[in-house]
Amino acid sequence: MSSTLAVDLMGGDHGPRVTLPACARFLHAHPDSRLILVGQAEMSMLLLESLRLNGDARVEFVAASELVTSDDPIEVALRRKRDSSMRRAIELVRDGRAQACVSAGNTGALMALARYLLKTLLDIERPAIATYLPNQKGEGTLMLDLGANVDCEPLHLLQFAVMGTAYAAAGGHAQPTVGLLNIGEEVIKGNDTIKRAAELLREADALGRLRFYGNVEGNDIFKGTTDIVVCDGFVGNVALKTSEGLAQMLSGMIREEFTRTPLSKLMALLAMPVLKRLRKRVDHRRYNGAALLGLRGLVVKSHGSADAFGFEQALLRAHEAVQGDVVRHTERILEVMHESSPHGAPFAPAS
Repeated sequence: MSSTLAVDLMGGDHGPRVTLPACARFLHAHPDSRLILVGQAEMSMLLLESLRLNGDARVEFVAASELVTSDDPIEVALRRKRDSSMRRAIELVRDGRAQACVSAGNTGALMALARYLLKTLLDIERPAIATYLPNQKGEGTLMLDLGANVDCEPLHLLQFAVMGTAYAAAGGHAQPTVGLLNIGEEVIKGNDTIKRAAELLREADALGRLRFYGNVEGNDIFKGTTDIVVCDGFVGNVALKTSEGLAQMLSGMIREEFTRTPLSKLMALLAMPVLKRLRKRVDHRRYNGAALLGLRGLVVKSHGSADAFGFEQALLRAHEAVQGDVVRHTERILEVMHESSPHGAPFAPAS
């Protein structure tokens, strides 16, 4: 199945020098897909020529005169930079010309623009950022929120669980389990927000809206104890950055230890197939690309420092989400919940 993706070329630490080569690699791997590239004309056109993308029928270029920087306040992105590459890319999704937008730009601005232009789905108060983190089972644990909502109410955590369930199910994971991140597995652990959220999740499980496993701890993310882990954006972002740092540290330590002495170099040569597989499994770039869930359109956020391989993975996440029809799948679940709930309040506690 093909997809049409709008790409913000200017976002991130490296801009078109990374995003355009990633687009070329993505098109090579997915020849039936189309890309609408949005960026400042002069730099982008030179790179398009060098990558032999100019004139490719699968590529359309949309000029944008402004870019949202990492230091721009949300108000600037929303009100002043109306011709930014980020805004234009999201507008392509809103107008139906693209099925998803991919950007490595300012996270706060991206979320604010996406929410303003695309609006939220039925009954969803706050969109959330979700991505897969590596686990021992090799399948990945879906975690949300990863930074969009620092302060959350119990109801928001329940909504994240529903959105995460729909996202995982659209990706082919039947009846995914949900864990609530806490400081212990016991019901009595956690602050009042977490305890109340656990009550709401148990009620949702009893009503058949999702499968709630219970409380999970930080190590359960990487064990793969549950398919989905729900938390507020502050905790989620810290966990995400910590996992990336640990993966980089492990890769560096392996490289250092096996180059210390001639004997260690020989051992590294013998162990190379295993080391390559290990490095691939913990490579955080393979998991780049976080979906902004709860919107009436699909937006995928790439890490700002991603290289071409990492940004290509974000394009792949968007492509897979389009194939899974994530937005419509989530809409259907929310519509069923809304219609079957008393007074149209699907996230209200059971009476």
